[in-house]
Amino acid sequence: MPAGLIALFVFVLVALAAFAVGSLLDQRSARARLIKERLANERKAPERAPEEELALLRDEQLSQIPALDNLLRRSARVTEIQKMLAQAGMTLRAGNFLGVSAVAGVVATIVAYALSKRVEVAWVALLVGFVLPYSYASFRRNKRFEKFEELFPEAIDTLARAVRAGHAFTTALEMITDEVAEPVCGEFRQLYEEQKFGMPVRDALMNLTERMPLVDVKFFVTAVMLQRETGGNLAEILDNLSYVIRERFKIQRQVRVYTAQGRLTMGLLMGMPPIIVTVMLVLNPSFIRPLFSDPIGHFLLVAGITLQTIGYFVIRKIIRIQV
Repeated sequence: MPAGLIALFVFVLVALAAFAVGSLLDQRSARARLIKERLANERKAPERAPEEELALLRDEQLSQIPALDNLLRRSARVTEIQKMLAQAGMTLRAGNFLGVSAVAGVVATIVAYALSKRVEVAWVALLVGFVLPYSYASFRRNKRFEKFEELFPEAIDTLARAVRAGHAFTTALEMITDEVAEPVCGEFRQLYEEQKFGMPVRDALMNLTERMPLVDVKFFVTAVMLQRETGGNLAEILDNLSYVIRERFKIQRQVRVYTAQGRLTMGLLMGMPPIIVTVMLVLNPSFIRPLFSDPIGHFLLVAGITLQTIGYFVIRKIIRIQV
């Protein structure tokens, strides 16, 4: 086994052992430290100014292991990962997610080295395996956003009908949680519960835009906050907003029809080179092997992958039309 791969395994094992020992030592005093922090907060509570606005906070642990949780809270990037997992509808904590990514990277490294016997391929597999869970979570988040956008006009219509029937705005929010499917149901349930337990409606609406950073949601929140501050017919405002969202979806579908040829071209251009290389490796290996063994072949591979990547982003820029 090469020295580089041995050093990688030793590093991983030593890091895991040190982390396990640290977590065991820290876990013994974690509960006592938590009680002390809560008592300290209770003692400081009377010192707050009466006019100070208290936000309704929810403590979200990034990991169930206290030592890892304290370490991860220092990183803004890990907090963003936790936010992305919540937006994707995944109950996995950021610490567990990073553990899954590390395990996927190690497994990919072992499999790649067992098949290729090359340290360079193992390092590339480590990177790919570590990034793969993040790509999956990002894919889940995008799909959830698309589902939310599809059902959001129905939620606005339900809210408008409830307001027109004489219900209060907060009561209408509760009705949405019973009549609209997920993920709209869950997001509006959280919105309703936040304002129910004391958070100002404005802050609860702003939290909705953070959980769902979509253009339609920002339009909805802006319209509702303006109506609450300046007055007006909320039902009519919501009806107009629902109509605008549906018309925008109609235009987006027309754009997808007009750009279908470009998307098909992008798929063919990105899929043909690896398929052709794979077929040639199976049918006539001696013909394609110089591409991987000769230095000129290495240069051509790098140039081809670079041009493929540039072409992908150029075509993607052409076919992605913002509406």
